[in-house]
Amino acid sequence: PQLTQLMTKRSSDQPLRDDIHLLGDLLGETLRAQEGEQLFQMVERVRALSRSDFDGMARLLSTCSTDEALPIARAFAHFLNLANIAEQHHRVRRRREYEGPQPGSCDEVFGRLRADGASADALFEAVTRLRIELVLTAHPTEVTRRTLLQKYRRIANLLALENPAALDDLRREITSIWETDEVRHDRPTPIDEVKNGLVVFEQSLWEAVPQYLRALDEALQKHTGRPLPLDCTPLRFGSWIGGDRDGNPNVTAEVTIQACLLARWMACDLYLPAIEELRLDLSFEPYDSILKALRDAVRAERATPQAASLDLLDPLMRCWTLLHDSGNAMLTQGRLLDLIRRVHCFGSTLVRLDIRQDSAKHVNLEQPDIDTFRAIEELPSEFLGAYVITMTRNAADVLRVAALQKKLRIVPLFETIDDLRHAGETLRQLFADEDYRKRIHGRQEVMIGYSDSSKDAGRFAAAWELYKAQEQIVGVCREAGVELTLFHGRGGSVGRGGGPTYLAIRSQPPGSVDGRLRVTVQGEMIQAEFGLIGIALRTLEVYTTATLDATMNPAEEPRPEWREMIQRMADASALGYRRVVYETPEFLEYFRTATPVDELSDINIGSRPARRGAKKGVESLRAIPWQFGWTQNRLLLPSWLGVDDALAAVDAAPMMKWAFFVSTIELIEMVLAKAEPRIAAHYDAMLVPEELKPTGLGLRARLARTIELVQQVTGHSRLLETNPVLRRSIDVRNPYVDPINLVQAEVLQRLRAGDESLRDAFVVTVNGIAAGMRNTG
Repeated sequence: PQLTQLMTKRSSDQPLRDDIHLLGDLLGETLRAQEGEQLFQMVERVRALSRSDFDGMARLLSTCSTDEALPIARAFAHFLNLANIAEQHHRVRRRREYEGPQPGSCDEVFGRLRADGASADALFEAVTRLRIELVLTAHPTEVTRRTLLQKYRRIANLLALENPAALDDLRREITSIWETDEVRHDRPTPIDEVKNGLVVFEQSLWEAVPQYLRALDEALQKHTGRPLPLDCTPLRFGSWIGGDRDGNPNVTAEVTIQACLLARWMACDLYLPAIEELRLDLSFEPYDSILKALRDAVRAERATPQAASLDLLDPLMRCWTLLHDSGNAMLTQGRLLDLIRRVHCFGSTLVRLDIRQDSAKHVNLEQPDIDTFRAIEELPSEFLGAYVITMTRNAADVLRVAALQKKLRIVPLFETIDDLRHAGETLRQLFADEDYRKRIHGRQEVMIGYSDSSKDAGRFAAAWELYKAQEQIVGVCREAGVELTLFHGRGGSVGRGGGPTYLAIRSQPPGSVDGRLRVTVQGEMIQAEFGLIGIALRTLEVYTTATLDATMNPAEEPRPEWREMIQRMADASALGYRRVVYETPEFLEYFRTATPVDELSDINIGSRPARRGAKKGVESLRAIPWQFGWTQNRLLLPSWLGVDDALAAVDAAPMMKWAFFVSTIELIEMVLAKAEPRIAAHYDAMLVPEELKPTGLGLRARLARTIELVQQVTGHSRLLETNPVLRRSIDVRNPYVDPINLVQAEVLQRLRAGDESLRDAFVVTVNGIAAGMRNTG
């Protein structure tokens, strides 16, 4: 019956429900077999109560010992991870089975742009000049161990078979997952993070990139009559992993060098079998001798990676030219084409490594930074990307780095509200410096940070400040005749700039994209966007089409009255947000007791400290644990606090014609739908001192008011009324996340009472809640 369910398709999402039911049934079998009937029945009882009697569920779990409650939390956490796998697999299946061009695909967007009046030549030129770079970062938000990620991928692959013979293999994988310790017992080192980051190239991107470029080529030929040029790859990859030393003393010059060499080793490891396969295709003179020499060079480099240049392209292009000249052009269109395109995309290092450091560190250099600048000079340019200056406040911060190193392009990062407001003037001063103008050759990259600006003033006010800063930056670069690339430091959660990719890119200010874009892909989002080949294909396609759409069909300038209205809203929002977060004396203590933020800093998630410096205030706390804590207790406060003040300040309904405002409201609506005040109230009851409980009560009242005001401006009777897929996903997940939250609250209470043996139990609950919320920070 399970397999019949799996194969039956009664509606567009019926296969997804069938997959979830199947995996849930197999997990239930595993619980019975490995732990006994008693645990299985207890899990079923909790599941039933979670749907109908929250207070009864809370009473039941409060009577359990930790040894009894922990397997229950593990069971729900594993179910949520299995549901995530099923959802990812379903996304791949829907893409494959879509009737007609899928919205956001190259075929659909190219066709729409042509129908809207774009000429074939204009479309071809716009596509071939796209320059998009996705930059992987190692922020400590990927809570799942690599061992489990590998098992999840195997389950996804088994689901993809849709074969009854796969049932026993699924049983074995789920049993193996249950028996695997999900707790990291050692904090990952930066090199561990480098290795984890590189895995995504091996598991999906190596195969996805040539498939993506073939789809792009096919759509381009269909809609312009011209093929994708051989050397054109709109998308490339960068990394901060092993180069981001901002606040992380563990990232040394030696770590950076090792990160580069590991990337070269992984590149060689991927190129070698591809070269061997190509030799089988071209197994005749002179191709075999050319490819054998290339193979030997790559093999030697893989054995002992060196910080030196490795020419992969020239031998492949010699084969290409010889085949064309000998009348065998057809043979260039298979593995040779894919391999040449891989070289153009990945180079010999897969990614170029950015270096990042705080601006204050360049004033009086210490030995670690001196060593870093020496490493930059020693490493070949092909290994390295940009030098990103965190907390850039003025032109001097950039000119100081320009004097310290000549090799890397310099990228100022404007993060705080004050720095964003002065970004245009900082750039104007830079461009007035004659030596700096000569150095940049008419090109400047500028990074804007979503996390710290949101922590400063709240998500709504920060969104408007970021919009205005981009306008300033675009204007100053245009005046100076400088080609601009904006680099968006987006996180996974809405409070850190996350959200649907297409929506985010299409709502940028006019002129801010113009064919060029850099974006960070942080923490758990690496697996979410690239974990499976089919998902990676869709991700690459959407970044391409959204950037193209924003370039050829930029958003309209906001009307003057909209500007005036949203400024009033942003001012009211920031004032309301800061009044709570920075001006309420008891707020910090409430935050520390109502969320597990202090406990999170003690678990082995990432290599970087949770704070900048030794201060204890919100201002010194990194944006990730700030979001992380509120995500765990499901109040999600940083993403919505202050929005009620904004929406109460004006009648915002007329602005629902403005793409930027609509996207902002839609993202806030999504957060509000995920928030669960009943869970936050339970944490307050369990963990917060009596004198601080009115703070939590007031915040939950503001959440209710925010929901009411958002529904008024959208005209929705229910949150996510126009997004039934996401609404259904949240509604399905909540009954499985709720029990984990209740167990976490119990564990935290006992942990704070001094029972250190519960540290691992706490980590299990963190993992489970993160799986249910689909992100951590």
